[in-house]
Amino acid sequence: MTGDAEVAGPAEAEGIRVRELQGAWRWLLVAASALTIFLCVNQQFVLRFFVGFTPLNTEYYYALVLVMLPFVFVLFPGTRRADLERVAWYDALLFAITALTALAFLLSIRRAAELGWEFGGAPAHLVWAGYVMWALLMEGLRRTGGWGLVLSVLPFTLYPLFADAGWLGPLKGVQSSAAQTSAYHMLSSESLLGIPIQAFAETVIGFLVFGTALMMTGAGRFFINVAFALCGTFRGGAAKVCIFSSALLGMMSGSIISNVLTAGTMTIPVMKRTGFTAVYAGAIEACASTGAVLAPPVMGATAFVMAQFLGVSYAQVAVAAAIPAALYYLGLFLQVDAYAARHGLEGLPRAELPQLWDTIKEGWYYAFVIALLVFMLLVMKRESHAPFYATVLLLVLNQLFNRDKWGRGTVIRFLEINGKTFVELTGILAGCGLLIGAFSLTGVVSSLANDLLAIAGNNVLLLLAMTALTSLILGLGLTTTACYIFLAILVGPALEKAGLNKMAVHMFVFYWGMLSSITPPVAIASFAAAGIAGAPPMQTGWASMRVGSIIYFIPFFFVLNPAFVLQVPWWESLFLTACASVGSIFICGGLQGYQLFVGDLRRSGALEWPLRVLLMLGGIVLAAPGGGIMPLGQGQMSALAGALLVPTLALAVWAMRKR
Repeated sequence: MTGDAEVAGPAEAEGIRVRELQGAWRWLLVAASALTIFLCVNQQFVLRFFVGFTPLNTEYYYALVLVMLPFVFVLFPGTRRADLERVAWYDALLFAITALTALAFLLSIRRAAELGWEFGGAPAHLVWAGYVMWALLMEGLRRTGGWGLVLSVLPFTLYPLFADAGWLGPLKGVQSSAAQTSAYHMLSSESLLGIPIQAFAETVIGFLVFGTALMMTGAGRFFINVAFALCGTFRGGAAKVCIFSSALLGMMSGSIISNVLTAGTMTIPVMKRTGFTAVYAGAIEACASTGAVLAPPVMGATAFVMAQFLGVSYAQVAVAAAIPAALYYLGLFLQVDAYAARHGLEGLPRAELPQLWDTIKEGWYYAFVIALLVFMLLVMKRESHAPFYATVLLLVLNQLFNRDKWGRGTVIRFLEINGKTFVELTGILAGCGLLIGAFSLTGVVSSLANDLLAIAGNNVLLLLAMTALTSLILGLGLTTTACYIFLAILVGPALEKAGLNKMAVHMFVFYWGMLSSITPPVAIASFAAAGIAGAPPMQTGWASMRVGSIIYFIPFFFVLNPAFVLQVPWWESLFLTACASVGSIFICGGLQGYQLFVGDLRRSGALEWPLRVLLMLGGIVLAAPGGGIMPLGQGQMSALAGALLVPTLALAVWAMRKR
């Protein structure tokens, strides 16, 4: 079983049309992509290619904006009726205006830093240039992220202009003039050049390059074949292959849509052939691929933004995500296993599957690449350098041992694919940066934390529930990164002030924002999988929520105890993870109506639903950590879980044997 798919961005999956550039525009994009990679390598490795001149960080950030942001207007058409074959004159004009405006700021940013222009006194021409860039960023945000994103961000970018209005309540802050706001947005390191663009410039570019190189050298085919060889014969084998292969791909690509298009094209047809409905097959792939942004060592762009927010290395975020990612995929695996057992879905014949040893012989060198990446991330702590070294090793080994060697055309396509991804992320991250700048300028975040705690009555569990609900609602109209930025600014400080671990809080917010990928009406992963499965998109979205229902419980486990994000001694983390894993078995048994080691609960007759509810309750109590803000300690929680589960299991066995 072989096959790879081209890397795609979330915009394409959301139905946002993307031009396939031709002629001079295509070559310009390829050159811009190469220049972006060059600027990043020069900055990260301090190569000093600019003889006699050392760029400031802000100059480097603006150089990336100058190179990438103008392409938003030629890659992403402004209307649904726009011609996808050629670039319209007004898009070319917006390209030129964006480039000239960004160049003006690039040439002025050093002087602005020396004189503190971001806090006032900026020349009039830069203030007016700021207004133009402000409008361009919002239009770019609309084109790359859709109306939902721009309508969510735009009011907050204007917020400093009326921040002291009495009707704002908890959001009341320090008001600024239009000129001050414009200068702060464009010249400070807290807004346009803030955390999102900094994360993109410092670490995201390298990992995007690595992920694209990995997919284009055939890693997708290799990981999928390994999954088929290991899991294909199990009951519901095609679905388990889907989960396993998506987990392997996600660990390396960090891209939800790339996961769907790479693994889904292989696993969804096989799932349908072995008895899964088209809707359910698409839902399984969507849930499995969504975990890509949570699975280390290469996580999605949001994880890099989180590292910037927390002021820690990306490696620390990746390590903290290890147990949540493992619990995510374990819960999904158990739920699919219970579904397959309940519906009698068999595995695939061994004769149809690739041999494990033959597969390993074809792609053994990927292990060395992954080992180098992990070593540089976790041991050497060089997250900005690691993906570039791993990419170089990968390409060298590919040319030596892979039958499909890269030529000139492959290199050009590699640069083009990277360029599209760079452009899309620049459009989204630069626009979302203004959101952070607005709250930074008004100074409202610290007071908002107190107000939110007061609204929740200092009840941390209620505040967590409010955060989860808010995140889910925001996720219905925002991308994962935008949703995370919103809540990290607005709710994160309140949760930290309530005594919760900072890393666990941000992982909680990140996790809930991630779930927007399978939650309608956005559900970009579900819609992409539905297209492959030939299933109705909205039905696939709702089915994704049912298939992955256990994953909505998991974030509460790790925010209640930082052991799940490895912020305590390892033995405590190991014990609580074991409890959560065993608890997940019972939660999935209750959700699907098939309890592992017991059987199909339909055989218990009228007791089926009471047993399912009790299994779910017992599983949740066992999986949830005790102590901290919980009213019961860990020993009491385990005893209560035993009191619920032991008689429930005994009753289930008795009822099933009786029938």
